[in-house]
This record gives sequence, C-alpha cells and structure tokens, in this order.
Amino acid sequence: MRQLIVCLTTTLCLGAGLTSCAAQPTSPPPSSSSSGASPSTRAINPANIKRVRSSLPAGYEIADVAGPLSAAGLWGFGSGWTAAPPPCAALADPAPADPGARGYSASGPGGTIYVVVAIPAEPAPSDALIGECTTWTMTFAHTTGDVHLSDAPAIDGVHTVAMTVTTRTVVESGTETDGQAVTAQAYSDGHVVFVTLITDPGSPHPPLDSRSVGELLVATVAALRG
Repeated sequence: MRQLIVCLTTTLCLGAGLTSCAAQPTSPPPSSSSSGASPSTRAINPANIKRVRSSLPAGYEIADVAGPLSAAGLWGFGSGWTAAPPPCAALADPAPADPGARGYSASGPGGTIYVVVAIPAEPAPSDALIGECTTWTMTFAHTTGDVHLSDAPAIDGVHTVAMTVTTRTVVESGTETDGQAVTAQAYSDGHVVFVTLITDPGSPHPPLDSRSVGELLVATVAALRG
C-alpha cells in the first residue's frame, strides 16, 4: 500500500477531530509505499457511505453533499484553477466529472470536514507523480496555494495519499486572507475516498487536526467495504 499525505495550508484548513495513523517515509519527501499486504478482495459499496455518519464529530451540523466534488473545490479553488507542475492537479481533483459522487459535510467549532466517495478519472497516483509533486502550487484568480505531501494513513491493500495546503487570497484593496486545509485520499476497487478538513485560523475554538482526517479516512473505507 502506498502512502501519501499532502498538507494543504490554506485559509480553508480542515481541522480534523479524528485520529489518523501516519507512516513516515525514510527519505525526506513523502512517497507512496506498499504495506506488503495483498490487495483486499472486499469491494467498495458507495451506498454504505451512510454508515460513516456515526464517525463524524459529535455535535456537528451534518449535511449531504453530492455531484462532482474535489479537494481543490473544497479548498476554495474555482473552475479554471491551475497547478504547477500541471500533472499535480490530479492529486487535488481525482474525480472531476463523477455526478454520482456522494458523501457528507460536518460543520462545527473545530472546522468543516467533508467525506466523499467517487469514481476517479485516473488510477491511483504513481510513484513518479508522487516524486514530482512533493511540493507544488495552485493558482486561481486572487488565490494561491502551496501544497505539500505528507504521511498518509495506512490501510491494507489500499493506496493512500495525504496533503496539506496553505492558501492566500489578496483582494484589490490589499486585504489578505490566509487559510489551511488537510486532505487524505484512498484509492480502492475503482473508487477514490477523500476526507478534507477546513479550519479558520482566526477561530477561537480548537481546530480538528490531521489525526482526525486520517482516522476518518480509515473508518470510511471500512464502512464502504462493510
């Protein structure tokens, strides 16, 4: 199983109130790796996404989300955003055209967290792509983002990727807004599952953290396989 975490520090930082297991690669840049376990024979059933509701933060306002969804969109990057290097865009938008994507959002004092299952446009990212996208940038209108890959939670027989992004939006008046976001993704059985946490750096409440994101990703994959 390959692991990959992308730390996205943006004005949209998803604080994760879930604990996530992260494996640290021996080399400085994060890379996907195999757990050594044989791929799981259990198939993903998107309808089982409803089972993850009980794993969402207690006391948060929960809503359904559906239609084409991407981590980039949740981070605040609208249609037409660009990536440098360009191939890295696939990491932030693995399922750009799946109308059947579904999941939940949970909003509360620690941030807003999204859980989504969709059919990706491409297979799990290769080692070559991971190596090229250890750090990369995004641009949209007045918003820029710096993305970093980090350690992803380990799930048997599943390729996982995690990212952290820092965003900055500067309007014509010169006002600047900074944000952070964390996303962890799992590729299994022709599907991609991603959990994104967005938090407000200026909030007086303790944010959810990356552990929460990783732990929720593990719980979601288990629910979808259940």
